[in-house]
Amino acid sequence: MKVKSALLAVVAIGALVLSGCSTSDDNGDSGGGDTGGGGDSNVNASDLRIDVITHGNPGDTFWDVVKSGAEKAGDDLGVDLRYQAGTTDPAKQSTLIDNAVADGTDGLVVSMANPDGVENSVRAAVDAGIPVITINSGIDDWQDFGAITHVGQSETIAGQAAGEQLNDAGLKNVVCVIQEAGNVGLEQRCEGAADTFDGSMENLQVDNTDLSGSEATIESKLQDSSIDGVLTLGGDISGQAVKAVEGSGSSAQIGTFDLNADVAQNIIDGKLLFAVDQQPYVQGYLGVTGIYLKLINGNDIGGGQPVYSGPAIINKDNAADVLTYAKNGTR
Repeated sequence: MKVKSALLAVVAIGALVLSGCSTSDDNGDSGGGDTGGGGDSNVNASDLRIDVITHGNPGDTFWDVVKSGAEKAGDDLGVDLRYQAGTTDPAKQSTLIDNAVADGTDGLVVSMANPDGVENSVRAAVDAGIPVITINSGIDDWQDFGAITHVGQSETIAGQAAGEQLNDAGLKNVVCVIQEAGNVGLEQRCEGAADTFDGSMENLQVDNTDLSGSEATIESKLQDSSIDGVLTLGGDISGQAVKAVEGSGSSAQIGTFDLNADVAQNIIDGKLLFAVDQQPYVQGYLGVTGIYLKLINGNDIGGGQPVYSGPAIINKDNAADVLTYAKNGTR
């Protein structure tokens, strides 16, 4: 039911985008008078600046897809879209948010892997009249901080879906690999999986800035022959888990969160059981679109609820269908 609601929300937002674009003249001005509610129907889209400020390390394929979605929305809508990322340090992310506000941004799209660390900056932006939408991380805090909505998935629900997939595979002893210390969303994934998994599950901490070291840590853990499953929480780490299983000679089966071309291919090849796809392209695209609608038409999307972008389960039945999109960097 939650996934169905998420799809309906996406369709509704798409309809709003089309209606907003269809009333614009060649200069990007919308027809009609001032709509009120924070929107200005006479604004030129090219005069709007929207900043997307996310956490994540440089080269992380997941965030490359978020960026692609955000930039596509910026191009489609004709706004000045500025994407900034490349840090898991909430203090540095807060500085980027503060700087964007000081530099005159019209709206912000922000991920909140560490909500406490960016709270003051997000609240300050809202207090300054800057509309904010959170994406990816922060589903438990966006409303309290004053954001319009949150675009992403419930990590608890997604984790529970992963646990059910592990049950379907008949696994009994699984390691849940957390690749970023302090990321509450990742912790919620493991907790959700443990809620529905019928066997035993323990967490294993690795560092996604050191992929070879992460592989070695997983391989060492797999010396325990009772471990028959590995659940990774990111596409890049899943690749290291595949190598670790092969290097250790373990027969453990692997499931993962998040999708990229390598993940889709590994599912097709039988090296991964499944991927829980939160559709990051959707997060980037709808985050920017939601801010645009607020600025030009006073819309507050979500109805006081988050807009779900996932989870979508990718397995051997449908991996080939999404592989083309993954190779294009949009899944």
